[in-house]
Order: sequence, then C-alpha cells, then structure tokens
Amino acid sequence: MKPAVLSTLVYLEKEDAVLMLHRIKKQDDINAGKWIGIGGKNLEGESFDACMKREVHEETGLSVGCYQCKGMLTFISDDYLEYIMVFTSDDFNGEVNFQCDEGVLQWVKKDTIDALDLWQGDRYFLPKLFQTGPFFNMTLVYTNNRLVHVECDGTILFEVVQ
Repeated sequence: MKPAVLSTLVYLEKEDAVLMLHRIKKQDDINAGKWIGIGGKNLEGESFDACMKREVHEETGLSVGCYQCKGMLTFISDDYLEYIMVFTSDDFNGEVNFQCDEGVLQWVKKDTIDALDLWQGDRYFLPKLFQTGPFFNMTLVYTNNRLVHVECDGTILFEVVQ
C-alpha cells in the first residue's frame, strides 16, 4: 500500500445551499463525474486548517473566515489510504469562480444533494455535517470502487457480508 495521504474537505453553506464541485475536467480523475466538496491534499508540513483555506481559495476564489471542524474520515481502498479532515463554513468572502480547474462549482440545495452522483460513502457522512452533533470519526472501505464497510465512532453502519 502507498503511504497515507492527508487531505481536507470543506462544505461552504449559504442559506439552504452548499457549494459543490462537479468533477468533470481532470484527466484520470478518481472522482470523475462525482459531486464532492471543496478540498485537496495537504502540502508537506501544512496543517489541516491551512490546507482547507488554501484549497478553498484555489478552487473557488473565496476566503474562509470562521469554520467548524466536523469530523475525520478514513478512506481505505484496494491500494490507497487517506485521512480527510472535514469542515463546514458559512463565513467566507469574495466572488465564486464557478469554472475551476477541476470541474464546475454549483450551489446545491441541501435537500437535493442526495440526488447527485455522489460516492456511496458520502451518503453516510454528509448528513452529519449539517446537523448539530459531536465530532465524528468515520471509516469508509472500498473494494474495486464499491463501498464494503462503513463504521462511525465504533458502530458499523454498513457492511457487505461475503
């Protein structure tokens, strides 16, 4: 297995909508066609907070003010391990650049997010982001790009029985 990757995801909120990124521009993109939050990999020596703010600015043109760290995702696949710190914020400044290098940004109403082409595991953690609750720790395990296990704070939420 390759060394673990550290990264961030942030979901910017405005009224009853969330800024989502439709990944349709990059070649050989593991997220091709999916709708995801804003974020990316930490640079060497970069904190999760600094990474999140940098990625938001790079991908959207916005600057984040106050934010909440909502949880930690551990993403495990056949040959990949990633630790993702997940944030939300409704405090940001600037004008959105809707045409970023990785896809198209769009404000999506919270009650319609589930209809988007999301990673299956996102359907487990996204509801936790927009409700009041404690910091969560969730593990998402994929085999051949298929979700086979979800565990949150010690409770198995989903498991494919072989």
